[in-house]
Amino acid sequence: MSSIRAGLPTIGITMGDAAGIGPEVVLKALAELLPDEDFSCKIIGDAACLGRVADSLGLSHILASVEVVDLENLPSHFEIGVDAAVTGKASAEYIVKAVELWRSGTVDAIATAPISKKAIALGGYDFPGHTEFLAELTDTREFAMSFFADGLRVILLSTHLSLRDAIDLVKTEALVQLIRFSDKQLGRLLGRKVKLAIAGLNPHASEGGRFGREEIDEIIPAVDACRNEGIEISGPFSPDTIFLRCSNGEFDAVIALYHDQATIPVKSLSFNSGVNVTLGLPLIRTSVDHGTAFEIAGKGVAESSSMAAAIKLAAELSRVK
Repeated sequence: MSSIRAGLPTIGITMGDAAGIGPEVVLKALAELLPDEDFSCKIIGDAACLGRVADSLGLSHILASVEVVDLENLPSHFEIGVDAAVTGKASAEYIVKAVELWRSGTVDAIATAPISKKAIALGGYDFPGHTEFLAELTDTREFAMSFFADGLRVILLSTHLSLRDAIDLVKTEALVQLIRFSDKQLGRLLGRKVKLAIAGLNPHASEGGRFGREEIDEIIPAVDACRNEGIEISGPFSPDTIFLRCSNGEFDAVIALYHDQATIPVKSLSFNSGVNVTLGLPLIRTSVDHGTAFEIAGKGVAESSSMAAAIKLAAELSRVK
């Protein structure tokens, strides 16, 4: 039976890597959300696999109330908890199908369960992860990773780089580009003018150059240039306080200068409820803030709060006009 209801946003939910916790967290999340459903959804995956997982979790009733776009692309038996070409290829195909459904107007947004970078590469898809894959599928050249975690939103200057390489990217030109991009994209998603902050790179944002020159030489010039364009951007602020200030509502988002500067406050303040949002795509895409968790796959113990939050946020952002 379909869950599609007139006037509600329809969310395409990819099943993720079947060797990991993807099918489990999708089903558990929908079991949490559907009693108070204010969205329609389609799970994009392998129906037989979903059925087996649902039976093991006692959630077969969920599949009776949700439409499954069945790609039938998994064998009846495969190894759980390992990277493999068969499950990696299947998980990539769910993403491709989700974008096709969005292009056709069948879904309004997509929420993605976790995939394995190694497994999709084994399956013939050479992308570092969801973000770059979706950018390729949608012909997107400018994009950024962000996290939405309750009241805290964080946008990243760089993602999976060494700290040494990430520091080298803290340059005025790159920051001006990211501030402009963040103002435009976040404003579009939220449907209003936004107020941004930027974290400093050094302890206490260097205290006027006492602990480094990046704030004076690179960050402040970028902030000044963007403020002169009418963008509401402030900082740089001490990294050990600005994320809590944003979480308390003082700002709409913080621009973080490297990966862990962003993810540590997100996971500390909102563990299990943070959502990865790709900015810059022509579609709304949300995702869990964790991986495939192969070590617990198939055990029925996976936490589904982040998946539920991703689905819910996708529906909320779809309503912004």
